Amino acid sequence: MDLWALLQFGFGIGLLVLGAEQLVRGSARLASLLGMSPLVIGLTVVAFGTSAPELAVSVNAALGGKTDVALGNVLGSNICNTLLIIGLSAAVAPLVVHRQLIRVDVPLMIAVSVALIPISLDGRVGRWDGLLLLSVLATYLVLAVRKGRRRNPATADTCHSTKKTKRRRREILRRSLQTVAGLALLVLGSQWLVEGATIIATHLGLSDLVVGLTIVALGTSLPEVATSVVAALRGQREIAIGNVVGSNLFNILAVLGATATVAPAGIPVPRGALTFDIPVVIATAVACLPVFYAGMVVSRWEGLLFFGSYVAYIGYLVLQATNHAALQTFSFIMTWMALPLTVLALTASGLAAWFRSRDNPSSA
Repeated sequence: MDLWALLQFGFGIGLLVLGAEQLVRGSARLASLLGMSPLVIGLTVVAFGTSAPELAVSVNAALGGKTDVALGNVLGSNICNTLLIIGLSAAVAPLVVHRQLIRVDVPLMIAVSVALIPISLDGRVGRWDGLLLLSVLATYLVLAVRKGRRRNPATADTCHSTKKTKRRRREILRRSLQTVAGLALLVLGSQWLVEGATIIATHLGLSDLVVGLTIVALGTSLPEVATSVVAALRGQREIAIGNVVGSNLFNILAVLGATATVAPAGIPVPRGALTFDIPVVIATAVACLPVFYAGMVVSRWEGLLFFGSYVAYIGYLVLQATNHAALQTFSFIMTWMALPLTVLALTASGLAAWFRSRDNPSSA
């Protein structure tokens, strides 16, 4: 295998992680200076910052004619965000779920995931579809920021101090430069990652879609993994879970929307993606409702369940791509044993939470 391709891939992921870290730190501090709530920071600034690698990689791949990588990156990243990142974060520390997520953001995540089916039925996500997704994103951002904006009279009063005003301006300038530097690293990292992954895929005999669903999706999701796990460890659990939900929204609305808009012929949707990968994206989004609603906490056992589901999903993709003899047995076990048990566990968890809320309305 080409050593340079491996180096490109490795350095590309490294630059993506470094760039995303700088972008998140700078943009999160800017949002804090503007007085945004922690949940809104997680849903917007942190989520969109950590999803910037997906945007850079997908747009760059589409412009280079690798549209299957772009589509696979979006779908694979959403599956990775929900199953792997929530799973690992909850396994580290149970995640507290804000009521707004259940009432607004998760239903919207489910709705835009379901919307992938009608816009893909013609076998392509076209330019007009992309513009529609971007317009939904713009509306969501305006409403989220307007609702989450908090007023801090103490901060407003101290702004009259000349010294504090100058210090605040210098901080804004420093964080802005940090954000721009992070974006530059993301662009360079995305180019190396796509080039290296394409060469590796050729040597392994994998399709661009499979590479996008696995290698590239996992690589570009590393910033979300690091951000959510660290946030969970530090007790900032609203940011941890808001990051995942916001990233999923951003991936579909912004990444897929922008990619379809700039791609000369739109984004072709293979039949396999329409019949398997998109339904998996929808299923993982729907699974969040009963899990989030159950006690308004994602427990450790639910996190481990999500993590195990991601491992099974990746295992299926690898077996399918390599035409392994164990694929049929694996599919039978997942379809008739693992999947029904998972559905029963999530349903029982949701029903238990509903009965608790009915018996104790004050906790609902």
